[in-house]
Amino acid sequence: MKRYLLAAVALATIADVATAADLIKTPAVAARPQQRLTEAPIYQNPIYKGRVAVMDGRTLWYPQYAQRVRLVDIDACELPQWAIDPKWVDRERQKAPSPVPCGPLAKAWLKRAIGNKPVECTVVAYGNDGIPQARCTSGGRDIALEMLRVGWARVASPYSYNSQYLAYQQHAMAARYGMWATYVLDMNEWRRKAVDKTLGRQPIADFNLLVERESEISPPFIDARKKPKRTDR
Repeated sequence: MKRYLLAAVALATIADVATAADLIKTPAVAARPQQRLTEAPIYQNPIYKGRVAVMDGRTLWYPQYAQRVRLVDIDACELPQWAIDPKWVDRERQKAPSPVPCGPLAKAWLKRAIGNKPVECTVVAYGNDGIPQARCTSGGRDIALEMLRVGWARVASPYSYNSQYLAYQQHAMAARYGMWATYVLDMNEWRRKAVDKTLGRQPIADFNLLVERESEISPPFIDARKKPKRTDR
């Protein structure tokens, strides 16, 4: 009888040790009763796929969803925004530097990057205006990266965590590609200060904003200190 009692105690001890070992190997959360699948919260970022229309240098339109989507982590000139060409050579004949339509050029380059290929956008955030901000690819290429490569977009924040985006921007800036070859007002400053945001905006309006700009995102606009002389007097 004593042997049977010792055997029973030994078996109980082994069972306790085995249970303890299982609890050590298994996280506490997994040791709890599992939820049924229908009770578990489901999180999924919306994905848009298909052909798009280009609205501006950072915004796409999906007609099949009636949805605008913005490229995340980059910014580009607004459509009515002008930049200034620093190559002001013949100052006797030309009273002011030539304007550069940076908004339409950014849009044109985005259209070129996409071509006729379908675009897939994965939403990662939403802007203050409620428009989805997404990582978009076309033909296996990151579209935002292409815009940074040719210099018609900049990273949205100087503190961007995306080292690849920053590297492409640095290269475009060093090579003076796209808008980096012009005098251009920071887009956020332009949005704050521009009164006329229609497509009929005249270049002189952005020339005047450049004269008194608060921040530099392109070479210092030395020539802007010399306002063009009026010839209508």
